[in-house]
Amino acid sequence: MSSPIAQNRRNFTRVTFDGATIIRQGQEQWPVTLVDLSLRGLLVEKPSHWDASTSETMEADIQIGEDITITMQVLWRHTENNQMGFECNLIDLDSIIHLRRLVELNLGDATLLERELSALGN
Repeated sequence: MSSPIAQNRRNFTRVTFDGATIIRQGQEQWPVTLVDLSLRGLLVEKPSHWDASTSETMEADIQIGEDITITMQVLWRHTENNQMGFECNLIDLDSIIHLRRLVELNLGDATLLERELSALGN
């Protein structure tokens, strides 16, 4: 299940979630272990066979329910301690609705969620 963890440097609450996650680039794809995600991006364990171009966009698919997937276009931002951070570059309306709900359930405070949504525009 999911639980809140410390906020990152950009003041976006990151939540842990155990959902099947795949990073795709072109015809290649890498199943990864999701560490956490936020309204701004995600952190994953680096797969041993990783050979993606970190200068090009990728797509992340995060399965959050039997038939619900959050899909976002992401940019690689860093690799540290065998974990890779990706920034969300583009997300469709259905995916942002599902991601917002997931974060909202973990925050337990609508005021905090609204503050984070406002910060996305900055």
